[in-house]
Amino acid sequence: MRLGYFLSSEEHGPAALLEQAELAQSAGFEALWISDHFHPWNREQGQSPFVWAVIGGLSRVTDLPVTTAVTCPTIRTHPAVVAQAAATAAVMTGGRFRLGVGSGEALNEHVVGARWPTADVRLEMLEEAVGVIRKLFTGEDVDHHGRHYAVEDARLFTRPETPVPIYVSGFGPQAAEFAGRIGDGFCTVTPDAELVKTFRSSGGGDKPVQAGTKVSWDRDADVALDAAHRLWANDMLPGQLAQTLPRPRDFADAMTLVPREKMGESVATGPNPDDHAKQVREYIEAGVDEVFVQQMGPDTEGFFASFERDVLPQLRS
Repeated sequence: MRLGYFLSSEEHGPAALLEQAELAQSAGFEALWISDHFHPWNREQGQSPFVWAVIGGLSRVTDLPVTTAVTCPTIRTHPAVVAQAAATAAVMTGGRFRLGVGSGEALNEHVVGARWPTADVRLEMLEEAVGVIRKLFTGEDVDHHGRHYAVEDARLFTRPETPVPIYVSGFGPQAAEFAGRIGDGFCTVTPDAELVKTFRSSGGGDKPVQAGTKVSWDRDADVALDAAHRLWANDMLPGQLAQTLPRPRDFADAMTLVPREKMGESVATGPNPDDHAKQVREYIEAGVDEVFVQQMGPDTEGFFASFERDVLPQLRS
């Protein structure tokens, strides 16, 4: 079991993300997740730096493993370009990079003017994209003319010694089965033992399962809850809204339907280390191998101090 920190590209600019990565390593976190977004979920979050540039910076300030959580290699960015970016990231991190991929959200992908496909087509595109990326990771000349993508006379010259592992995200049984079939690992955000079992029984076996979770640490519990609700109430939206709403202001409108107290029922808020440890422990008990914790809100230094002193030790005892 590995405990990592989740870098939020939606909430923080490049310099802050690099600083948090250093703080995470000093506090005892063992790995990093980093989100790959064109837009934040809502304007209150306020950031969205280009993830590949930030990963280059991370390679200079920390030696922790890094996984994108997650990259969509289907519409906004062609899979051949993602393959080159991932290979370079792996070289820069000394082989500590993992490419997390998913079928994406309209929020980020529609910006290039493309039609937003249905869920089954998005999975079909993702499977073909992963195949293209793996071909390019071999270092051989690649020609590919598939249903969704064309690659002509392409070859990656800057590559790590071994191909970059590709972890596939999923939030329901169909996606978990899909990840088990094509992935080198599984990424999720819920402590769902059934999803983990589905992944493993569908071909995942003993491959790594990663999960991200959010908490809001603050010395004042009300301030912590306010920050969680103001910044991340979008996490509470039902159904397919997270995949289909196209603009940050659309998420902001939908977030007004989420009661403040609902956030407090779903995530640990405030300074009590036992609350935070309990939330992380749910993922461990569900069979997750690597849990990545994201701090919502401004007091990141307080968060890291508390986790180093009071939370990580009890999770490892």
